[in-house]
Amino acid sequence: MERFDVIVIGGGPAGLMAAGRAAERGARVLLVEKNASLGEKLLLAGKRRCNITNAEPDMDAFLSRYGENGRFLIPGFDAFGPRETVAFFNRNGVRTVVERGNRVFPERSPTASGGGERVLDCLLLYCKKGRVRILRNSPVRALRFKNSRVERIVTAVEELFADRCILATGGKSYPKTGSEGDGYRFAALAGHTIVEPVPAIVPVRTRETWVKLARNFNLRNVKLTATVNGEKVDERFGEMEFTNFGVSGPIVMDLSSSVSDWMKRGTVQLILDLKPALSVEKLEARVERDFEKYEDREFGRALVDLLPASLIPMILELSDVPADKGVKWVSPEERRDLVGLLKNVVLTVNGLWSFNHAVVTKGGVRLDEVDPATLRSRLCENLYFAGEILDLNGPTGGFNLQVCWTTGFVAGSSTGGFSVVHSSTLIE
Repeated sequence: MERFDVIVIGGGPAGLMAAGRAAERGARVLLVEKNASLGEKLLLAGKRRCNITNAEPDMDAFLSRYGENGRFLIPGFDAFGPRETVAFFNRNGVRTVVERGNRVFPERSPTASGGGERVLDCLLLYCKKGRVRILRNSPVRALRFKNSRVERIVTAVEELFADRCILATGGKSYPKTGSEGDGYRFAALAGHTIVEPVPAIVPVRTRETWVKLARNFNLRNVKLTATVNGEKVDERFGEMEFTNFGVSGPIVMDLSSSVSDWMKRGTVQLILDLKPALSVEKLEARVERDFEKYEDREFGRALVDLLPASLIPMILELSDVPADKGVKWVSPEERRDLVGLLKNVVLTVNGLWSFNHAVVTKGGVRLDEVDPATLRSRLCENLYFAGEILDLNGPTGGFNLQVCWTTGFVAGSSTGGFSVVHSSTLIE
């Protein structure tokens, strides 16, 4: 019977980092992956460019992007934060570039593969250097416990044994990549509390059906304000788009992480300002000038300078002014109503899209049951966690992959360093 120092369950970004780091620290490591290939979700990150982290220089501001749970990452960031992440990938052959919003990507190259592929290759090489053994096509069926320890790991074909076990199975987002929530079941068997997993960074469904009139149109430089029972709770400025069933795009996806909590409190609405750069007074003057310019046109045809053509049908649907009404007959009150509409397009949220469309999972293993300095379970002495399985999530912009790198590194550091390097055969 072969026994390992460390078994890592899950071959995503956190699992690969944890396995590579534990091996670098001298442990004999086995990585167990249910799929035929590793890092499938990593290849989808950042629209396949792989936004590995964020270059926000203020660590307090960085941690605040995870909400109250961000404090859990303080010890991890001291050991392996965003700067160490960039240095790690640079040192291992992945050059990086900082783009809009402090997003850090692998540098574009016409002669190299996409960003996600290069990051994955880097992690696989890291594991190979540490002689990590990799078992593919090996879904874990169960963990067996004895005396508050993981005694053995049961796969579809065999039982595996290790002194320490790292759960890096991910959450439930993009289940087609293998993230089906297996780790929550294993953690619960160890006695852990699972904060209800819900989709995060996901398109939002709305009660209004007229959104389909402007579907797939990308809105730039707009403001979106979230309210609960009429009270403002958050706000974003940037890009969004309408879909057949609601709204999507960067600012919507960022707000979506809080939607499930807001809906428990009452009615959630998103107030869209299509012209945030203009005050009501300046927008009224602008509309008046346009109507003077197109005084011989009908109302619907007089909006061509004010709005993109793809957006006009939606505004006509929401406006009380008939599309064929002559502009010269539009009253001052109707002009003011149009301005009010452009500054306050109201959308009523009635849910989120499914995990199939979610970038990450909100919820997971409750953080006060895990030691933030080591990522070891407080309930099971040889069980550790890394990545999305934990109740940690942030907005778009590299914050969620940073959780994977930090927790993977800390878990790997904590489980490694207990033995000398053993020779082993790399299974590919």
